[in-house]
Amino acid sequence: METKEIEELIKAISKFPGLGPKSAKRIILKLINNKDEIMKPTINALVNVYKNISKCNYCGVLKSLKNECNGFSNCNYLQKKYSKICVVETIADQWSIESTNIYNGYFHILGGTISGSLDKSQKLLVDSLKDRVKKQNIEEVILATSATVEGQTTAYYIEETLKNMDIKISKLAQGLPVGGEIENLDDGTLFSAFKNRTQL
Repeated sequence: METKEIEELIKAISKFPGLGPKSAKRIILKLINNKDEIMKPTINALVNVYKNISKCNYCGVLKSLKNECNGFSNCNYLQKKYSKICVVETIADQWSIESTNIYNGYFHILGGTISGSLDKSQKLLVDSLKDRVKKQNIEEVILATSATVEGQTTAYYIEETLKNMDIKISKLAQGLPVGGEIENLDDGTLFSAFKNRTQL
């Protein structure tokens, strides 16, 4: 018979993508049966991430709170020098592209997409993208938004926002299925999309 504590944990774990109550129960049993080997290190790691990791308000990447990162002048992520910025919707998209090793450059994580009716709350990190392009001597902005209506609307808005700047604006090309999301694509598809990106 399940206790209140276990029921609450089942509900919490069931909220993870791809996990339901049955999977949550299996995970919980594994944790309970391996308290010292699995549960304790997992708890410690979760607490550490909860206390010390946040998203940069300037470029959108995950950062340690030990590294101040509130703008161009003190963003640790910007210490390496590149001439390209790849604009993605989410951190999961960034991780997917990084895992392919086909792109060397900065990332800019918008934090989502915009809808057709843009308001102040939907500007995401577009203003800081413009700021980065000016201050970092960027030559190319690669729009790697999903091939969904929202993703394409976002790409168009960014293109319009940056069109008067003296930079190359490109978008990922063939290999991106209509309605597809970046994080769900395999390495070969992403490689093809980057290699064959088109200038806007």
